Amino acid sequence: MNPAPNPELMRRAIALATENVRTGQGGPFGAVIVRDGAVVGEAANRVTRKNDPTAHAEVGAIRAACRALATFSLKGCEIYTSCEPCPMCLAALYWAHIDRIWFANTAADAARAAFDDATLYRQIASPAPQRTIPSAMLLHDEAWESFQLWLDTPDKILY
Repeated sequence: MNPAPNPELMRRAIALATENVRTGQGGPFGAVIVRDGAVVGEAANRVTRKNDPTAHAEVGAIRAACRALATFSLKGCEIYTSCEPCPMCLAALYWAHIDRIWFANTAADAARAAFDDATLYRQIASPAPQRTIPSAMLLHDEAWESFQLWLDTPDKILY
């Protein structure tokens, strides 16, 4: 059974986004993470304020929720975000094992507001040599040692 969305939690995410722009703190994005109906983390976009291109609202909310819950896994949590997550935030939400994503504005709305994620999606889908930022493999054989050590470690914490 799918949980019903909570409009008040989405209104909180939207309010964070709106206030963020109104106060000049960053872009028009806000996010709220909840577990069992209680807010465990929230954030607004702070990219320009922190000079950090990863300081998106969803990433900030993930960090706040993980601190509050003292865990790296957000299983059992949902996120309410004022906009459909960009590729970076979507990946972070998957890594966090969030149960559900609720969003208000779409990626197309973000593009209309000059936040165009389509370029990033195209880059991700392209083979490494064809991406606009050049990338190539180097020292693969030497690097494999760390992966082999991970595989051989019996008491590792899986994530």
